[in-house]
Amino acid sequence: MFQKVAIIGGGAAAATLVSELLERRTPRPLHLDWYAGGPEAGRGIAYGTPSQRHLLNVRAASMGMFVSRPGGFLEYAQSLDPSVKGSDFLPRRLYGDFLRSRVEKALANAHTFGHDVNVVPFTADSLVPSREGITIGYGENDENHADAAVLAIGSLPPRPLPGVHDAAIASGRYITDPWPYLAAAEPDTRPLRVLVIGLGLTAVDVLLELSERWPNARFTALSRHGKLPEPHLAAVSAPSENGDELVESLRDDPNVRVWLHKLRDAVAHADDWRTVIDGMRPYTQSLWGDLPEAERARFLRHARWAWERARHRMPPQVTASVVALEKAERLVRRRGRMRSVALSPEGHLDVVRAMPGGNTVTDAFDVVVQTVGLNTDTQRTEHRLVRQLVVDHLVKPDPLGLGFAAQADGHLLDAEGKPRANLFAIGSLLRGALWESTAIPEIRKQAQSVANMLVASK
Repeated sequence: MFQKVAIIGGGAAAATLVSELLERRTPRPLHLDWYAGGPEAGRGIAYGTPSQRHLLNVRAASMGMFVSRPGGFLEYAQSLDPSVKGSDFLPRRLYGDFLRSRVEKALANAHTFGHDVNVVPFTADSLVPSREGITIGYGENDENHADAAVLAIGSLPPRPLPGVHDAAIASGRYITDPWPYLAAAEPDTRPLRVLVIGLGLTAVDVLLELSERWPNARFTALSRHGKLPEPHLAAVSAPSENGDELVESLRDDPNVRVWLHKLRDAVAHADDWRTVIDGMRPYTQSLWGDLPEAERARFLRHARWAWERARHRMPPQVTASVVALEKAERLVRRRGRMRSVALSPEGHLDVVRAMPGGNTVTDAFDVVVQTVGLNTDTQRTEHRLVRQLVVDHLVKPDPLGLGFAAQADGHLLDAEGKPRANLFAIGSLLRGALWESTAIPEIRKQAQSVANMLVASK
């Protein structure tokens, strides 16, 4: 087993792994150095929002922290409010509270099995793996050593889209990272013109929060297809009974065009299309592994947007709120692509967008918020640790920009494509290896698997 382990990251993935390890009886006591990056370890960006309007898009019954206790979050929520049901979509803030409570309990009980934990209130700035172990740099030229390390750092900091002028960013009116902006946004009654670039779940959160704080603002949402995420059903639906048969037919021919044809056919014969998508959930990672790289690239170009809409759905009450914004004529959706954003002499932002067909239109906005999904491009990131690992050729980036090149079990690959025995990852930066690697049901399985490898007898 690896007796001294470094866990890097302060979000849900890191919290889940720390708790998974500390609640185990191991052949020898563990020493964990947890580079949490701050005092609120466990929440991360996803569950750090204070807004009650930001809801989980997974029902409470499925949000447990551990594979062995999938109902743990529901039990926690019901201990605070007995009226909560397993089918409810609860605030992400509450889930952050749950994570913190579980982590605090695990840290407090670590001595039960003789484990020692050092929560480091810094981010790890560098990491050098070798056969003898791993050297971690942090703080003011401080160093620690570990036998193994796990990167659980979530998605990478967002980068401005191509075409955004430096002056637009410097003005503070072009928002690259929406979460700090939402946390600090003050109430404003001016008739602001707001553009949201992207139409995924983050865009929906931005729209709901700013529309409440800015009651006279008008919103435009721009995306390639101009479509919102699909809604969840109000009631729980069972996955399709023909899921296994569909999956086997997909395995027979790992071709994106063939897959889309078969999925459309399955949906046409289902009572509700959601049952087909949900029935594929247990097999998505292995199906992704069956696709050659060229087919994965084709999926990203042509089918990703449709899959994300169907897979990552809105709770019914969120859907109702967005529909109400549209009916009140406070929100309009546009199809197209942003070409440029420039700061005008008058101080607003001139946005040039290309419409379907190739024509361009220029509109003026007071605020532009970028919400284009997770950044997993390890080759072009400003994240200090990831950049160091890539520049020093200690890890191999995923060729499609989906995090790190890795084995399906989480072992990162070195520059030559060989697995590193003592360097792992869980979470968003394994999308290249697993595709489905961002939601709690997948992360808790990864945490269990990596914990098993870390404590296994050699």
